[in-house]
Amino acid sequence: MPNTQQLKDLTTQVRRDILRMVHKVNSGHPGGSLGCAEFFVALYNEIMERNNGFDMDGIGEDVFFLSNGHISPVYYSVLARSGYFPIDELNTFRLINSRLQGHPTTHENLPGVRIASGSLGQGMSVALGAAQTKKLNNDSHLIYSLHGDGELQEGQNWEAIMYAAGNNVDNIIATIDLNGQQIDGSTDDVLPMGNIKAKFEAFGWTVVEINEGNDIDAILKGMVEAKSKTGKGKPVCVLLKTVMGNGVDFMMYTHAWHGKAPNDEQLAIGLKQNPETLGDY
Repeated sequence: MPNTQQLKDLTTQVRRDILRMVHKVNSGHPGGSLGCAEFFVALYNEIMERNNGFDMDGIGEDVFFLSNGHISPVYYSVLARSGYFPIDELNTFRLINSRLQGHPTTHENLPGVRIASGSLGQGMSVALGAAQTKKLNNDSHLIYSLHGDGELQEGQNWEAIMYAAGNNVDNIIATIDLNGQQIDGSTDDVLPMGNIKAKFEAFGWTVVEINEGNDIDAILKGMVEAKSKTGKGKPVCVLLKTVMGNGVDFMMYTHAWHGKAPNDEQLAIGLKQNPETLGDY
């Protein structure tokens, strides 16, 4: 059984990492990163089957693709704290010649990162290609991906979603971060997408809902359910309902912190709300 307290402690430390990274360079995307901290911690520490080392092929292990690449702070923090690269490298976030660019890239050869992402709407297509490659290689492991809800306004997603069901790509679990916010406001104000669950189901997907997307136990339960739905002829979608800016009270429930860094005073407040658990870098 997973030690959920350890996962919660790690989540708190990841939130500290996120705040400190974006503050240091006065640049980055803390809101969505904070909202997905619990998901990333659960994914890399309990849900995915991972090899000890890293290679781009990902043979014999589950593989993850981040589509909404602007939430790189949470991605980098969890990768570092999962052993992919030294934790103190988080100090180089968004600096010139750093491997930790604002949006993940591949030419820096950062362990854990298999695609450049940040041009929204493309991750679903890449994840499906990887899933079909797993099938061709008789590799029974799964492909996981994460997408923003505002990102679904990009049409390429729906071509890929249609393709997945039409080709019975049933070894993928695509998670949608449903925080209801995007850079210009709420998703309903920018471009309402209606009933996303009904849309995925109409496109032939199996849908699992996690209504408490910032609760470790709920995430673990929901993702176990999602895994049980794979291999049955349909792709699987997880609708993860999160709070943007979760864990820092003045950042929560608003798009204002989608892409804005905290100042010195705000950083201090955020860190006080998330006491150090595993040691800062």
